[in-house]
Amino acid sequence: MLIHGLWNAKSWLAPLGWRLRRAGFEVEGFGYASVRDGAEAAIEALLARLRGAPPLHLVGHSLGGMIGLEALRRAPGLPVRRMVCLGSPLCGSGTARALAQRPRLGWTLGRSAPLLRTGCGQWDGRVPVGMIAGDVARGLGHLLVPQQAPSDGSVAVAETRLPGLAGHCLVHASHTGLVFSAEAARQTAAFLRHGAFLAPGAEPAGPRPL
Repeated sequence: MLIHGLWNAKSWLAPLGWRLRRAGFEVEGFGYASVRDGAEAAIEALLARLRGAPPLHLVGHSLGGMIGLEALRRAPGLPVRRMVCLGSPLCGSGTARALAQRPRLGWTLGRSAPLLRTGCGQWDGRVPVGMIAGDVARGLGHLLVPQQAPSDGSVAVAETRLPGLAGHCLVHASHTGLVFSAEAARQTAAFLRHGAFLAPGAEPAGPRPL
């Protein structure tokens, strides 16, 4: 199940979903109103969607990864096997904290602001969680708010290194680019299958190339 980020919709993750389908995965999306309703409502809706579902994996981009992780924290018995976060500021977003202090820009975070600012606590749940971070500092976030290097233009790599993660890897992509990156999709597929990311230069095992 794919979970989009702030100011996005289910269709935003279509490129990633296409690559995962080619790798042999069944893919469905989870949509929510990230600004109007916020992260808290999304977590509750995701919990309702997952309870009683067949075993599955979660893949969340940016805020979507935070929402997925918090759902797993609140309901440890959910039928989730593994989870991958892409560019999720699990340790809290410096960009979000800076935007919140600007009256003309803070509204862009909507009701998801609290989770984006504070982040998630150390992960000690049963579900293995992997993080794919980008290191290309390109995009609107980079222009609005200076970030700690290295970053993906919106999220610093340091903000993705939450204690307790089962794996962490870097992909040469921007925050938005992670959704379109063939390498990010390859690493996602590898972690969902094996619980570990590919070593540099390794080829993923799967029905079709990504």
